[in-house]
Amino acid sequence: MSEISSPEVISSADDFAPLGLYLHVPFCASTCDFCAFYQTSPTVEGVRGFQIGIEKEMTLVTRTRPLSTVFWGGGTPGLLSARDIIRLGTLVREFNGGAAPAEWSVEMAPASVTDARLAALKEIGVTRISMGAQSFQPELLDALGRLHTREQVMRAYDRIRAADFASVNIDLMFALPGQDEAAWLADMTQAIELGPDHLSTYCLTFEEDTKLWVKLAEGKVKLDPEHEAQLYETTWERLNAAGYAQYEVANFARPGHVCRHNLNTWNMHEWIGLGPSAAGQHEGWRAANPSDLAQWQAEVARGERMTTDRVALTPELLAEDALIFGLRMTAGVDPVALARRFPSPAWTAARGVLLDLIEDELAERVDGRIRLTTRGRLLADSVGAAVMEAMDQA
Repeated sequence: MSEISSPEVISSADDFAPLGLYLHVPFCASTCDFCAFYQTSPTVEGVRGFQIGIEKEMTLVTRTRPLSTVFWGGGTPGLLSARDIIRLGTLVREFNGGAAPAEWSVEMAPASVTDARLAALKEIGVTRISMGAQSFQPELLDALGRLHTREQVMRAYDRIRAADFASVNIDLMFALPGQDEAAWLADMTQAIELGPDHLSTYCLTFEEDTKLWVKLAEGKVKLDPEHEAQLYETTWERLNAAGYAQYEVANFARPGHVCRHNLNTWNMHEWIGLGPSAAGQHEGWRAANPSDLAQWQAEVARGERMTTDRVALTPELLAEDALIFGLRMTAGVDPVALARRFPSPAWTAARGVLLDLIEDELAERVDGRIRLTTRGRLLADSVGAAVMEAMDQA
């Protein structure tokens, strides 16, 4: 791997590189116990102000090439009325020169799925629906503070399929309070029987300022790393056997249905962030909008955006993140190609970390790429922390 030390400079944002758009819709009917994303209750005035703010913020962005992907996250974007969906979608298409991107994802909660909303999403050009089921079992949904029922998940899925979107994803969560391996297997079996094109399976994490964090601090729920590791491996084996290829630690897809927006993000391409709390990586900067609807509206009205956590996109920063996120993907990384895209002295330190990972059997070299082994994927967060520490100190 000594060839990493003398890279050729290649731009990461040329005319052919992917460009994404992440639009944060902050409205949610309730706050789940595990959720740390910014959200607020929807009101007629709030939604109207949000739409006006998005339209204004778009005028502050320089878009030099067409959007490859669009992702509406939240919050619950599917909570918007059909009329508001069409208005927001029209703004996005106008921002993109009148065209819809090749991939357009929208997150929906089961209780928000209606035929009218789905028809509106189809009309504007949405290709991919991501539904947050989390579980099919009432007691586990209750433990997460989710308001939908198993029956609502089933009805919502049938409606989404009937609307004929190109790709459908279901989100599931494991290592939930009170969930044993049999319960998790039952949830996966139910999901597989539904037959979505894509499955995202997330291990429950305890984020600060959430209800679950408080329960953890009070000893009402406990962490069990060994149990989590077992569920990770069970997940990978079960979904692989069912025909879902793992392309990232938490993401599985049938052929042709990977989430391109996420892949472009993990590969450190550019994306534009719009809306309160949205983050972006565009035109030399990574930054976020404030996580407050009124503050975001006021800043946009003054001609300001992306004022929070603003950092320059240096080769060092991009090199580090490309390696950390790249190792989380099943395909792994080509360190030589990354060093050419993001030339940095830190690659010397990165080379040492990668060699250590291989020696410790946490990673392997295959056809010039470095990818994590099964044990390495179980320790992906620790691997990322080691990469960050080494490259930050270089």
